Amino acid sequence: MLKKIRLTLAILFWVLITWLLVDFTGTAHAYLGWMAKIQLVPALLALNVGALLFVVTLTLLMGRIYCSVICPLGVMQDAIAWLRRKKNKYNYSPAKNTLRYTMLVLACAALAINVAWLAGLIFPYSTYGRIVSTCVAPLYKLANNGLAAIAEHYGSYAFYEVDVWLKSITALIVALLTWGIIAVLAWKNGRTWCNTICPVGTLLGLISKQARFKMVIDTDKCKNCHKCERNCKAACIDLDTHSVDYSRCVVCGNCLEDCKFDALKFTAAPVPSKGGVNAEASGRRAALTSIALLAGTAIAKAQAKVEPKTTDGGFADIIKKEKPKREKLITPPGSLSIRNLRTHCTACQLCIDACPNNVLRPSSSLDRFMQPEVSYERGYCRPECTRCSEVCPTSAIKPVTVEERTAIQVGHAVWTRDLCVPVKDGKPCGLCARKCPAQAIQMVPLQAGVHQDGWRWRDAENNEIPREKVLLIPVVNEEKCIGCGACENLCPSSPISAIYVEGHEVHMEI
Repeated sequence: MLKKIRLTLAILFWVLITWLLVDFTGTAHAYLGWMAKIQLVPALLALNVGALLFVVTLTLLMGRIYCSVICPLGVMQDAIAWLRRKKNKYNYSPAKNTLRYTMLVLACAALAINVAWLAGLIFPYSTYGRIVSTCVAPLYKLANNGLAAIAEHYGSYAFYEVDVWLKSITALIVALLTWGIIAVLAWKNGRTWCNTICPVGTLLGLISKQARFKMVIDTDKCKNCHKCERNCKAACIDLDTHSVDYSRCVVCGNCLEDCKFDALKFTAAPVPSKGGVNAEASGRRAALTSIALLAGTAIAKAQAKVEPKTTDGGFADIIKKEKPKREKLITPPGSLSIRNLRTHCTACQLCIDACPNNVLRPSSSLDRFMQPEVSYERGYCRPECTRCSEVCPTSAIKPVTVEERTAIQVGHAVWTRDLCVPVKDGKPCGLCARKCPAQAIQMVPLQAGVHQDGWRWRDAENNEIPREKVLLIPVVNEEKCIGCGACENLCPSSPISAIYVEGHEVHMEI
């Protein structure tokens, strides 16, 4: 019964959180956003005390069941291992504690020095998010576009087409490589990744040693058939000593199902220990240490300070239209600053896939690898859109309302004179001013001494000039500009835009 309940919940969680990661309509996020927020690392980085208490309490009660029900990467490994469909394929192996604790320390160190993306490479939720966002989400969107085409043929608009494009070759390579490694390990040895690499598994393993309910072997009933040991995907059952390594057991229930002699129980009964009181005290110390590690990291995140604002160094050297060379990165509204995003974001790609305007994409820079950055080649950040702030589970992008969004300055527009159509081609334009949602761009005469008198234009000698001969150029009011990128995206200058957005290191409000 334990396995059936666990399996049902695991499949339900896995399907729903996968839908959450691929959904582009916002429907899933309205109802299932909490599933991302109860993941351990996002809860830690967001200082979500309720979610942290839930995970710790669940682990103290039932062991590492979080890893086999709530964690999508863990359930994915179970699914891959199940596909092999081979009985008696595992063997007990001693815990590789040196490697496990080294990975845990390195992950904590990466968080402590504000390199969250580096730790995010092995954090389970972030890893699964990248795999789904990069490899599964495009297929989901293609299927949606197919349904949209069929529906349109029959006069229905129940579905609508969305753009499908490769946002980052680097992210795709990393996602495929990570998935390949995890898949091979799961196919051959079940939960190897969870019990050797994953820092969350190691951390919860320390706590689970003090769990109230555990798998217990009844030595009087056990016939030493080794079926439980050979079907334990965590390789944590040692029948030679009739013991279970609770730091690796994920409470999957396979052993209960395989035992024909009723020698295994998931019970609150005390587990015999050769170490007696000393072993029990050691377990308590390990659990307290892991909880203290959680609390200490959370406090460190809470005390992280935002760097002061620095001004830009003038016009950035734009190399090509596809992506201007900005002196300061543009980060999503609600991220507060470049430092806050770099500190809290684990690069799960949830915001990137949820962005309806196609302005977010994974960064290839080593100091913020695969974290979201804003670029306006395929769209602009609409002031009425707050989707990225709604879905972020780590508070790297804090929730903002539409009213707050329209007052947040993520950057400011910069005009390049020689590339502007009126200057370069001698033709009128003004598209940037007409399309600016913040009305931060004003058009002024290019010719010196030209001024407006009512509806007429006059030169320095007050002679009337035909309207078609007056060329206007844009002037940006940086105090009103919110850095939405509408001007950059819609600028007709070719091959590169004459106006682009320079990011603010620390966001401001107008």
